[in-house]
Amino acid sequence: MARLQTVSTRREIPGLIVTEHEHLVPLDHAVPDGPRLSVFTRELAAPEGQERPLLLFMEGGPGSEAPRPSLTHSSPPWLGRALEDFRVLMLDQRGTGRSSPIGPALPGSPSEQADYLAHFRADAIVADAEAIRRELGVERWSVLGQSFGGFCALRYLSAAPEGLREVMFTGGVPPLRAHPDEVYRATFARMRERNQCFYERYPEDRARVLDLLERLQREPIVLPSGELLHPARLRQLGGHLGMSDGLEHLHYLLELDPASPAFLHDAEQNTSFARNPLYAVLNEACWAQGCATAWSAQRVLEAQPDWPEEYFTGEHFFPWMFQGTALEPLREATEILAQRQWPVLYDLERLRASEIPAAAVVYAEDPYVERAFSEQTARAIPGMRMWLTNEYDHDGLRKDGERVLRRLLDLVRGQV
Repeated sequence: MARLQTVSTRREIPGLIVTEHEHLVPLDHAVPDGPRLSVFTRELAAPEGQERPLLLFMEGGPGSEAPRPSLTHSSPPWLGRALEDFRVLMLDQRGTGRSSPIGPALPGSPSEQADYLAHFRADAIVADAEAIRRELGVERWSVLGQSFGGFCALRYLSAAPEGLREVMFTGGVPPLRAHPDEVYRATFARMRERNQCFYERYPEDRARVLDLLERLQREPIVLPSGELLHPARLRQLGGHLGMSDGLEHLHYLLELDPASPAFLHDAEQNTSFARNPLYAVLNEACWAQGCATAWSAQRVLEAQPDWPEEYFTGEHFFPWMFQGTALEPLREATEILAQRQWPVLYDLERLRASEIPAAAVVYAEDPYVERAFSEQTARAIPGMRMWLTNEYDHDGLRKDGERVLRRLLDLVRGQV
């Protein structure tokens, strides 16, 4: 096993002792002497809490870096509660933030690009985390996984439970074996509900959207980047509808004049994945357990001929997103990945024998991670305590982080 190379820098910001680590890890942990990449972590401690145990935070995504902390601005809002009991290690997952970045301009042939990108799923992220835990000399740590970070946390529980003290999930308990087609049938059903809620709250927006769709069918709108806003891309504005302010976010965008700079800027910003291309490239692969996805969301949507024209899609990814956009350099590689037979991420027998305390908040109407699958997984794992609630949408940890984390800690410690 290759030893990591870690460089650390310590600094202080108001209310926090911050230690920044840059770790060199193998691209492929099965080939420890092969190519390496950098993974960045930021360790946070209260001035009086520098000897507290570590909590590893795994952000959502895929393809999103960890939050940038500021206690003076309550960012992230759960951090203050976490620091009462822990030091917190914020992980910029490989390919994100200050870790070796992934951008549209990857070198190599499409096949070589695909082989490289295949090393950025939850299994590789967890292998990074385990190597970092050992390098930092931590016997066991706690893990908090938000959304896709919960997928990583479940992989951790399945692959390396010896490194874990306790595991907490927020809106991110994935299915153990469901095919991606089953996942997307469920998420499209939830998006029907969200669209119905949206048009019940803002009925005037239905005609506005239908008029705009008709216009876009005649001639797409040119966005500031030169990319085109066409009907399918307009529908992708529904990606926010699973958040607590999603209905308002969409309405306030749609009330703008489509010819205005504000509309053009906001429409582009809300449908572009140029900043975090891994989110688009590997999202479907996150659900794949021993299968190929073969553009699952596209196939499932095409099998729903009654999908209303004015209904928005959600966290769904389609081949057209890689044509005429900043993601086009990754189009062929992404097509190869869509046909890839992905390995299984979760060891069912090991999970069923797990003795690691675990707790999860499951959002009852979540259009991104289907509640029914989360409940099935929670029932399959001994010691996992589940809090099912409709008090929050998918962003509960961001909106009421202190309460959500406090409740999870009580659950995982058997105090409620």
